[in-house]
Amino acid sequence: MTLRFAASLDHLFTDLPLPDRIAAAKAAGYEGVEIAFPYDRSATETRTALIMSGIDLALMSAPPPNWTGGPRGFAAVPGLAERFRRDLDRALRFAGVLKPRHLRLLAGAAEGPAARAVLVENLRWATAQAPKMSFLIEPLPPETVEGWFLTGYAQAAELIDEVGAPNLGLIFDLGHAGQITGDAMACWTDYARHVRHVRISGPPGDPDAPALLDRLARDGYRGFVGGGHLPAPTAPTG
Repeated sequence: MTLRFAASLDHLFTDLPLPDRIAAAKAAGYEGVEIAFPYDRSATETRTALIMSGIDLALMSAPPPNWTGGPRGFAAVPGLAERFRRDLDRALRFAGVLKPRHLRLLAGAAEGPAARAVLVENLRWATAQAPKMSFLIEPLPPETVEGWFLTGYAQAAELIDEVGAPNLGLIFDLGHAGQITGDAMACWTDYARHVRHVRISGPPGDPDAPALLDRLARDGYRGFVGGGHLPAPTAPTG
């Protein structure tokens, strides 16, 4: 089975303005792009660039960033449910124009049962509010962001099962899976049923990358493989 690759435009072609990055990704052989936070420019302009290049927006993130002292995600933060809903509404307006395959929801820094309850409530609200949108959650290694709530694949799978929404799934990141579990391939085996998007975020030459790509092809994985350091020659280079 032929895999489809999505260039992370946060890491590739960064010397170019965004519309030109999209065109460069297509010229390099990618079928999709990831744009984590497309909120600082016209959604219509970005959508036009995607259409002109004939390329899919595989993944974007929510909430829109407020990095002048604000949190980079707060779906699991008690007391911020109203803000989560307000900011998600804005993200969904952008998504309505940009038409991403998936919208990643950022859990934020929080801990304890209250944080878990808030995250479940927010995920249920989001998936019901936009039933045609595919929402994804992603565990991060504990050392990546201090205090980040969602740090395990088992934890993420439990949340997905508890919410029980057909439009909620998981991002599998090869590098993060290795850091979190110590065995990325075993992690794929355990949680592939929930995975809607795969990322290769590790450094170039990650020895697990060819094995993962071979496994994805054998398993009939139909989503995108995204990242900024995709292995050649199986993936296009940029």
